Amino acid sequence: MVINTNIAAMAATRSLAASTNSLSSSLARLSSGSKIVSPEDDAAGLAQSIRFDAQINRNRAVQSNLANAIAFSQTQDGFLVKAQSALDRMSELSVLAQDITKTNTDRSNYSVEFVQLQSYASDIGTKSFNGVSLFGDYHPVPVGYDGVNYNGNPVGKEITVDSDGNKIELNTINYNGRLKWLDGTYGNWLSQHFGINRAFHGSGYARGAAFGYYGLDITNTTSAASALSNVQTAIQSLANLRANVGSNLQRLKFSSEQVSILNENLSTANSRIKDVDVAEETTEFARYNILVQSGTAMLSQANLLPSMALQLLG
Repeated sequence: MVINTNIAAMAATRSLAASTNSLSSSLARLSSGSKIVSPEDDAAGLAQSIRFDAQINRNRAVQSNLANAIAFSQTQDGFLVKAQSALDRMSELSVLAQDITKTNTDRSNYSVEFVQLQSYASDIGTKSFNGVSLFGDYHPVPVGYDGVNYNGNPVGKEITVDSDGNKIELNTINYNGRLKWLDGTYGNWLSQHFGINRAFHGSGYARGAAFGYYGLDITNTTSAASALSNVQTAIQSLANLRANVGSNLQRLKFSSEQVSILNENLSTANSRIKDVDVAEETTEFARYNILVQSGTAMLSQANLLPSMALQLLG
């Protein structure tokens, strides 16, 4: 038994310090809900968790993009449904105007509604979603355009569909399809129409034509028959457009589901790395708490040993 060096107290102090540190760490894990409170807890796990967090956040941004893209395509289809209703009514009016028992006044009355519906159907091609054109209205003319030949392509819009930056074309739909002139304007005196408007005024160029309703009326049986043929062409074009929108929506919804599944799996893997098991950690906390209490009691007893040595001197 010695007086100057209390080995038992030193050992008790070391054990108590270790138990106290473990208790503090356990308390930090319970309060934060994470197994990795600081890098020294699990350096490799922390690095992997950071990568998972970054990819999960990117996927959430992608999900937001996809939700907006789905809303965009659904808005496209909503307008196309209204255009379909207008075209259906126009075809009905074209048939009614071919009735030989109708007077020219009757046909003129039909024509008023026909022209209004035609204008409405054309205007749908100019609609936008949050400032973004819903339909690829304009085809850029190549610089080499010679006034006769053209080779324009629809102006599409791409959307990112995964965290790796892969994209798909969102808006390849050409509703009215008006060509841009070489100077970037929309045909100051000459324009070429595609899509729905192509059916409204026939093929070729339209000199100074009002956009979308040129040379199409139902004021007599002959023009009504011609109009019916053009409207039927427009209805087929519209059916093709709705098929394109449906394909876009299907692709976007599949992509959204895929990203959701990926995020779920990433979150599960990330949780295994960093999330604390509360039941297990609570048990550990209770154990460390008992060790601290017993260590404190033992340190108190160890500190009494030198005084016992003094009794031998007495």
